[in-house]
Amino acid sequence: KIFLSRLATPHSSSRYSSSQPQTQGDSTPLPSINERLAFLRPSRELLEYYRKKIADFDEEHEDLVKRLERYKETYDEQHRLQWEVRQREEEIAELQKALSDMQVYLFQEREQVLRLYSENDRLKIRCAVGERVTVLQRPAKSRDSHEGNDSSRTGTKRSTSEQAREGDIRGSPERYQRDNQMLLLQVEALQAQLEEQTRLSKEQLQALLEDRRIHMEEAQVQHQRDQDKIKTLTDKLNKTQNLLYESTRDFLQLKFDVRASEKAWMVEKDSLLRKADKDSDQLIGRETGREKKQRDTKKMLQANHEAGKPHSREVKSLREELMQEQRLSNMYREQCITLESELARICEERDVGRELFKERSEKMGKRLKLVTQRYEALEKRRNMEVEGFKNDIKQLRQKLKDVEKQLFKVTLNIGPDQDLAILHEVRQGNRLTRKIQEELKSLKAKIYGLEDELRVC
Repeated sequence: KIFLSRLATPHSSSRYSSSQPQTQGDSTPLPSINERLAFLRPSRELLEYYRKKIADFDEEHEDLVKRLERYKETYDEQHRLQWEVRQREEEIAELQKALSDMQVYLFQEREQVLRLYSENDRLKIRCAVGERVTVLQRPAKSRDSHEGNDSSRTGTKRSTSEQAREGDIRGSPERYQRDNQMLLLQVEALQAQLEEQTRLSKEQLQALLEDRRIHMEEAQVQHQRDQDKIKTLTDKLNKTQNLLYESTRDFLQLKFDVRASEKAWMVEKDSLLRKADKDSDQLIGRETGREKKQRDTKKMLQANHEAGKPHSREVKSLREELMQEQRLSNMYREQCITLESELARICEERDVGRELFKERSEKMGKRLKLVTQRYEALEKRRNMEVEGFKNDIKQLRQKLKDVEKQLFKVTLNIGPDQDLAILHEVRQGNRLTRKIQEELKSLKAKIYGLEDELRVC
């Protein structure tokens, strides 16, 4: 009775009805996958398996999101450090330019001071010579007046030609002495000016050599930095191209594998369904045979009721055979159910793998697009920074011209009494420039250390 009730279920009847056209001929089409899967009943083990899979996927998704956030934080920190280093480099460049401008102004002020010193020396020489001439002329006048009184007393008269000759004879030693003193003072002043000019030229040459050395070091460091950047960007580009090639190759391979597995799965599914249909037909045939046998046995039992004792052994053997056939039918039914559940599990795994591959391919496409956009943004920002640097250079040059004009006006308005103050300011400016040079060197060392740390990171 249990066996007949199981055969009367809609599952078996529908399966039998779906298998009948297939056995009649190969021209009739097979039912769709959805229709076949509609007859499957998911078990607890299958549901538990998919719950576990979903939990694993959720954990993997959360882990990937956390990794992405950590990568974003690291990238933002690196970008901030690079921006700070770039700002420090800009400040160093501005300070170096201001230092060179200060040195130029200092040399101009020294030249102006030397010109003022030379002019002051000439004026002092003229004043000293004029004072000595007046001092020498006073005794000559007194002597001439004394001789004039004596001649007036004696009453002797000289001619104008003799007086002029005597005046020339007396004035020639005084004139020579005056010229010698003037020449000596001029020679001393020229020697002092020559020493100052020599010292100034040496300092200027040393400053120019130092500036040239600093510029060469900076150019070398910048060149090395550019080479390192080019190398890193080239490596990243090669890695990205290789990754794109590998991803495309894996995508095509997975697509081919999925299609091959789908074909194999369809073939296996068709074979399993055909086998299940054959088994169901055999079970139905056996069941009909059993019914006939049962009816025959009943008739035989009724006919031979009186002679039941001799035939009891045969009835017992027939009952045992019937029970064995029922057990075989139950076993075949359980095998069909397990095969159908296995088929459903394989289909689900295939769909999940397809969705996962699709999501990964979409993520890879988005990541490639994001990397391309970031590269374009970096290129655009670099161009904008170059334009900004050019504009800053133009503005600084204009400011330098304005400062030169103001300095020229100030130098024109300087009086002779401000020489010592200017010299004192020049010395203070020289000390300040040396101090700024030392600070710039220390700041450069710190920046180079930060760059090394960034490269290590």
